[in-house]
Amino acid sequence: MSSLKLFHTTNSGVTEVLPRLAEAEADVQDLIEAHMETMLGVRFLASEYVIDCVDGGRIDSLGLDENNAPVIVEYKRGTDAGVINQGLYYMAWLMAHKNAFRSLVRDRLGAPAASQILWSAPRLICVAGDFTRYDAHAVHEHRRSIDLVRYRYFGSDLIGLETVASVTGHTSTRRLRRRAAGTSPARNRGWALPELAEAVDEALLGLGDGVTRVQRKQYAAYQRLRNFACVCPPQQTKLLVYLKADPKSVDLVPGFTRDVTEVGHHGTGDLELQLRTERDLERAQDLFRLSYAAA
Repeated sequence: MSSLKLFHTTNSGVTEVLPRLAEAEADVQDLIEAHMETMLGVRFLASEYVIDCVDGGRIDSLGLDENNAPVIVEYKRGTDAGVINQGLYYMAWLMAHKNAFRSLVRDRLGAPAASQILWSAPRLICVAGDFTRYDAHAVHEHRRSIDLVRYRYFGSDLIGLETVASVTGHTSTRRLRRRAAGTSPARNRGWALPELAEAVDEALLGLGDGVTRVQRKQYAAYQRLRNFACVCPPQQTKLLVYLKADPKSVDLVPGFTRDVTEVGHHGTGDLELQLRTERDLERAQDLFRLSYAAA
């Protein structure tokens, strides 16, 4: 159970706002579906989607995330040992019926979105009142991307979402080879851009246990539940990183940081970092953490 405590402050002192579960599972589902992009970083596609198979079933919510990856969202009011397996059952159906999902995306979001679906990284998000330690362990045994998200209502108008566990179905083999060899990208010498890209990868993945990476052709996205950083392939002289940090909250430095709110670019995030050297990476660390905290 979450150890988070929330207090309401007044001139006379503080009063604890006690957490509670929803009256019904549908209350959580309805709220998140109505604000799915804000709360989960997922564009809502369908609710209670009936799957066409022998055993039948209804997928609670279907969506498409910031990287155009298919998303299944399953909800439970409290703790339910079957939520992960249920979601994986629906995931297997989804991957065997890509045309049905593609048609749904085309109808809701248009043909361009339907043509860019990232089939290599489908996601399952389980939203529940709580999870057991066995649930948190089980997600690491599967080959799919799974997020366990705990909700709590506070008072009459607050809801909190907490990522309990987050794993990706794809791991960077390059990163594994480097670690297996006992080497580190942080060396006291000049870096070529590929080495700088490896160091950025290491820094972003190292921000927390729940960080996962999704690879697209145009960029690599780093997520908690939502994207907080996108790294484009190295250019001739620099590496571009886009962060979710608010550019207005940052002192912009020409040649290092840029507000791209109104500028087209690959990936998500309105703050552009231009990294060329190890020194640039050191300067970027605080901005990485700022964006991570905002995701």
